[in-house]
Amino acid sequence: MTPVIIEHVDETLARLTADRARASGRLAEVSESFQGVVVASRDSNADDEHDPEGATIAFERSQISAVAAQLLQHLAEIDGAVRRWESGTYGICERCGGQIAPGRLEARPVARTCVACV
Repeated sequence: MTPVIIEHVDETLARLTADRARASGRLAEVSESFQGVVVASRDSNADDEHDPEGATIAFERSQISAVAAQLLQHLAEIDGAVRRWESGTYGICERCGGQIAPGRLEARPVARTCVACV
């Protein structure tokens, strides 16, 4: 395996760390929102499924759950990128073993494959 030369090493790790902090903070906010919806639905005896005035509580729970799932997936991708960094495989395509273009890594620091293998 050819070592990958990555410019701005400190910036790459800083970006991954900052992105993880943002995603973790957003997940905490989403979790709090979800709990708020659950508490609101528990304290209400409204028939939200037949309320013509707006979204149902079930729909809101579904939306919040989807956002939480996306954030958890993104956190897993960041953690994977950090593990690849630590193991020396960051920037190496998982499919073909070639180098992932620096521009791709700049645009998507969690990329696991080169553009040709996407």
